[in-house]
Amino acid sequence: MRNKSLLLRGSVGFVAIVLLGFAMDAGAAQRDKAQLKPPTVRDVRRMEALKEEVRHQLAMLPYYSVFDWLQAEVKPDGTIILSGQVVRPTLKDDAEARVKKLEDATRVINEIGVLPLSPMDDQLRITLYRRIYSFDSPLFRYATWSSPPIHIIVKNGHVTLKGIVANQGDSDLAYMAARQVPNVFDVKNELQIEQRVEEKVSRK
Repeated sequence: MRNKSLLLRGSVGFVAIVLLGFAMDAGAAQRDKAQLKPPTVRDVRRMEALKEEVRHQLAMLPYYSVFDWLQAEVKPDGTIILSGQVVRPTLKDDAEARVKKLEDATRVINEIGVLPLSPMDDQLRITLYRRIYSFDSPLFRYATWSSPPIHIIVKNGHVTLKGIVANQGDSDLAYMAARQVPNVFDVKNELQIEQRVEEKVSRK
């Protein structure tokens, strides 16, 4: 069950609202407080259900791979903002189409970026995958999951690691493995640690 939970969280990023609860800038919060009534228990439950539906729909996209990264922000009014970076342009369209079908989605804003075509980047993706998920690495266990949680985003030789791993050691291993790949200009490690994410969620 723990692996299943980590798999779903590691597959799709949920900006503030979906992963960590509702979040609005201070100015918007002040304005909304004057205009809107506090949400009822029913409203909160509906929004929590919508977050999980968005998470599920994005994670289950057929061509969503470790070389893509999708994020979703769910607003209290049912607006869903999609972002992230994908290799296939069709994946951007598919993500929007899936989310639009959700009953409580009032509006979908698609800000997903499409990564540029680059044979060099394609080769780097393969090399990075083999290095990070190497058979003789402790990270290999993640490769056996149906949706490996360490996502490798490559753009013009620049690499970003996204997703969630079980502990800091795994995060460090992934970062060091990526740094050792030739022709990589730089590596940004944005992997989150499962325990820290759970602690943030529990405080909401």
